[in-house]
Amino acid sequence: MAKINRFEELICWQKARIIMKDLYSITRKGEFAKDYSLKDQIRRAGISVMLNIAEGFCRKSHKEFSQFLFFAHGSLGEIQSALYIALDQEYINKSTFKELYDKCEEDSKVISGLIKSIK
Repeated sequence: MAKINRFEELICWQKARIIMKDLYSITRKGEFAKDYSLKDQIRRAGISVMLNIAEGFCRKSHKEFSQFLFFAHGSLGEIQSALYIALDQEYINKSTFKELYDKCEEDSKVISGLIKSIK
């Protein structure tokens, strides 16, 4: 197995970056863009995923990295919950909801696997 030298090489960070791009895309359109509270909250949760993965990796400690991965994992759950609000308010359709929800679920599994591998 090759050693990972930079956080950008982590699959979970790469997936989080894609999720973040999608979140910015959906929150700048229509009624979603006008719901400043939800827009800000879902964006901050997405930002938290990326930043916690990067910060934990750069701490150079398995224990701290694991802790920050747990934070990132929790933020993915926050995004998923916020997606339900967006769906219920009809800011997004079911297809967009499912696509983003599934991306979060996939990244959650990657993060969970990474946590197990560094323990």
